[in-house]
Amino acid sequence: MTEHHPEVRRLEDLAGDLARTHRSTGGGDRGVDDGQLETDLAALDRDGYVVLPGLLGPAECDRLRAELTPLLAQTGRNAFEGHRTQRIYSVLDKTRAVDGLVDHPRVLALLDRLLLPNYLLSQLQVINIRPGEDAQLLHPDDGIYPVARPRPELSAATVWAIDEFTEDNGATVLVPGSHRWPDGRMPTDTDPRRAAVMPAGSCVLFLGSLWHGGGANRSPAPRLAATAQYCQPWLRTQEAFTLSTSTDTARETSEDIRRMLGYSIHPPFVGMVDGMHPRRLLDVNRAAARPLP
Repeated sequence: MTEHHPEVRRLEDLAGDLARTHRSTGGGDRGVDDGQLETDLAALDRDGYVVLPGLLGPAECDRLRAELTPLLAQTGRNAFEGHRTQRIYSVLDKTRAVDGLVDHPRVLALLDRLLLPNYLLSQLQVINIRPGEDAQLLHPDDGIYPVARPRPELSAATVWAIDEFTEDNGATVLVPGSHRWPDGRMPTDTDPRRAAVMPAGSCVLFLGSLWHGGGANRSPAPRLAATAQYCQPWLRTQEAFTLSTSTDTARETSEDIRRMLGYSIHPPFVGMVDGMHPRRLLDVNRAAARPLP
């Protein structure tokens, strides 16, 4: 039987999903109340961030802490990373404990409205701010992209409080409304700043254009968190996940995480491999790994 190839006769035809086997994924019903979603989106539009409290229970936070703490090692290489801050990069190949944070339905429901279909995971880290750490330099995450402001949103990020976030232990500092600033506008001492104070198990989600930074830890205890950044499907991600994450790991993740790792296409063919959908690499590797009968 001959496969049907979507025909392209106009440039507009290239804007659709041309794949036959691996169709576009993402979106749909995430199980989030529409009223709650609209409230969250209104906060993002007004302030540039929203706090999502109590998404994880105490037992889940304890499990994350027990799984992640042994993986913490060296501290940062500079003041931006934090000389007293420990970071875990290439997380998915080291632990699967944070999968449920990356693809949490409450987060994805917002991202489905903020970004284009097949948006990508740009970066995933575990960050442990230890006592004595200074406040991080304020910055917008999407400042790495040379696109003039004001601009449509290019990215969004989450910071998950595995430990409670307080004014004293390094809670993320946010500059409300800074996502609306024009090019060249920098934070001043008169701009209001808000610490994302929240219980363990909560998450703050903010736009990539919002100025923010890790807070100073003036407490006697470390502050453990996980952060996931997401970007439009046509942008280069900060971490090359198709290189840093093995195909075995990618195959075991959820459909949403596989898509966000780069096993997806932005129409018509951004992200393709050998002229085909990158998901075929996982299918080929799976077939090659099967034992002979």
